[in-house]
Amino acid sequence: MPSTEKPDQAPGTAVRADVVRNQKKLLAAAAEVFVTSGVDAPVREVAARAGVGMGTLYRHFPTRADLVVAVFRHQVEELAEAGPRLLAGAASPLAALRQWVDLFVDFLVTKHGLAAIPQADNSAATLHTYFLDRLLPVTEQLLTAAADAGEVRPDIQSYELMRGIGNLCIVPDHEPRYDPRRLIALLLAGLASKTP
Repeated sequence: MPSTEKPDQAPGTAVRADVVRNQKKLLAAAAEVFVTSGVDAPVREVAARAGVGMGTLYRHFPTRADLVVAVFRHQVEELAEAGPRLLAGAASPLAALRQWVDLFVDFLVTKHGLAAIPQADNSAATLHTYFLDRLLPVTEQLLTAAADAGEVRPDIQSYELMRGIGNLCIVPDHEPRYDPRRLIALLLAGLASKTP
């Protein structure tokens, strides 16, 4: 039977299943609310969407910053785990890369506004390092598999691709005429090109 202990817990102090379930519901609800209403949305909206009371929300995440950071870390972990899974199940490495990039873009949309959350310490820099440490190897794995299959150019670096996609996702003032996904599709089409 798998352990329900968290890495930072003392041995033998298992987390109740309902506590874990509530935390997952809160993280999923917060991610949805942040996409539609931004990270400044009332936390009551998050609790209502998760179907829990405010006390439950505050027990898990005492401050808005705690909630935003937890959503960020949770989504980074989901992205990191999705890469190998997509690579194993997709029709081709390039198809897996495209599917993963779609998830990455979804994540970037949710992430916008994190920098506006007041940080008491150097946690923003720590989160950026965590983001790169977890996602650069996944991007590299997907690119290498696609290059080995002859589907993409072998000279593309994982950091370049992540940075390029991130830059394309920056939409000033929700400009309705700008569609980052269209440009990212063009970027991926160029990646698949064999021409230098």
